Amino acid sequence: MPTEKPSTPLFPQERRHLLQRLAQTALFAAAPAWAAHSHQPAGPAGDSLPWPQDSRVPGGVARLSLGPASTRPLAKAGEARVLVVGDMIEWTALVGIPLSTAPGEQHIDVKADGRSLTLGYTVRDKRYVEQRLKVSPKTVDLSPEDNARYEREAAHLKTVMATFTEPLPTGSLQMQVPVPGRRSSSFGLRRVFNGQPRNPHSGMDIAAPTGTQVKAPLPGRVIDVGDYFFNGGTVWLDHGGGLLSMYCHLSQVDCRVGDRLDTGDVFCKVGATGRVTGPHLHWSVMLNRAMVDPALFFSA
Repeated sequence: MPTEKPSTPLFPQERRHLLQRLAQTALFAAAPAWAAHSHQPAGPAGDSLPWPQDSRVPGGVARLSLGPASTRPLAKAGEARVLVVGDMIEWTALVGIPLSTAPGEQHIDVKADGRSLTLGYTVRDKRYVEQRLKVSPKTVDLSPEDNARYEREAAHLKTVMATFTEPLPTGSLQMQVPVPGRRSSSFGLRRVFNGQPRNPHSGMDIAAPTGTQVKAPLPGRVIDVGDYFFNGGTVWLDHGGGLLSMYCHLSQVDCRVGDRLDTGDVFCKVGATGRVTGPHLHWSVMLNRAMVDPALFFSA
């Protein structure tokens, strides 16, 4: 009886070349196959992946499978670059959805291996609760001088929020909570100051005593340090790929622009500066220039 010849195992270099050929021939074989990926969370493990949870609502994150490609695809949501993670076998776009997004169909534009496609996804509705706060009247009805200061600061912060650097070589985007404490105000709250409606809450508030140490939730680089009218003492971190984080109302800043931080490094302290009702940390997370819910970056 003839015997079957055993297969010869591939050496690492041969395996790499085979995977490259498979990726190059498989990418964008048919556009409809790509569209089918867009309605499923990336990867077979769902939310067990080391990336933010898939939550396709205003203020959420859409995790869209891009399939294989020989190099990292370029993805954009409007004019903003989108964070793309993974490897040549499976790339995934992590798309921040602005709080102002209406429910319905949205899309990103993707280029990879010489091809261009539009990838669609559906945003569901989400109702955020309302919060009413009493603060100093001068922080609601601004004087001409304070309004001019706010407009100058807003123009500067717009350039900070447009920061995009290459994604960091990290295996996980799951974040550590930057400071222990009670969550005193959640993301997305419809805020009313002294009876006047204002923009929804674009971060997470964590109540903690003044002077409590704040730790970096992920590796990053300090890209802005300032004292702002509404935010008080503030630090911005760049985690790569358009993923930024902001820390406000600080009593003390122990870092400078350009400093590089590892996860767990202390770089500032909780305070009550700016427009506040008491000491706490305001923590925001931004993806492709959209503020998203920081809780999505915790372990599911």
